[in-house]
Amino acid sequence: MAKAAPAEQLKLLELQGLDARLKSLSNRRRGLETDPRITDLEAALNVANGELGAAKLAVHDAEAELKRAEADVEQVATRIEKDEARLNSGTGLSKDLVALQKDIASLNKRRSDLEDVELEVLERLDVLRERQAAQQSIVDDIQGSFGGIRAELDAALAEVGAEENEVAGKRTDFAAGLDTGMLAVYEKTLAKRGVGAARLFHGTSEGSGMQLSPGDLAEIKAAAEDEIVFCPDSGCILVRSAEWV
Repeated sequence: MAKAAPAEQLKLLELQGLDARLKSLSNRRRGLETDPRITDLEAALNVANGELGAAKLAVHDAEAELKRAEADVEQVATRIEKDEARLNSGTGLSKDLVALQKDIASLNKRRSDLEDVELEVLERLDVLRERQAAQQSIVDDIQGSFGGIRAELDAALAEVGAEENEVAGKRTDFAAGLDTGMLAVYEKTLAKRGVGAARLFHGTSEGSGMQLSPGDLAEIKAAAEDEIVFCPDSGCILVRSAEWV
């Protein structure tokens, strides 16, 4: 049975206090790292980026369509310009000139139709560009919120990290001065039970929060003062003191 002087066992409560603080800080870190706001914003950003990508693709396709329409208009306009030049030269047979006039009239009709198509594509492109700009604004807003929350969480994580380092340093220094045998029992208990030591206060184990049964309490009270005893419910070391009976 492990043993340690009562005064030495009392020190375990301070060590447990440091470990409890480290555990609390670890939980705080996990909470910050899994902040639901980040998860929600990441999901919203994925959706918004997907819609922005679709909007950009629609604009790209419309721009390509506009270029084709402009090229068609330009091609017909070039043909009209050449035919009008031939017509204005007055050379050629009369029937050829008449046929040329008909071709020019047909080409002008074709150009008018193509210009209508070009105008329709241009109007549609303006709408698509506005939609893309609006979707870009949504993405920017989400990214702005994400950045603000991320900065807030990073600052909080830095504070937690600094406190963890400070408490861990105190814990290391304090543990170095404890009875090595007792410390080994404590460390094993802490790793297995999650709590290394707690007070036995007026018959209640502060490790479990439970009132000990008369039999368990009698057995613990009968143990030597330097004997390390354990909580029958939580399994942690019970630290006793005559003042706490």
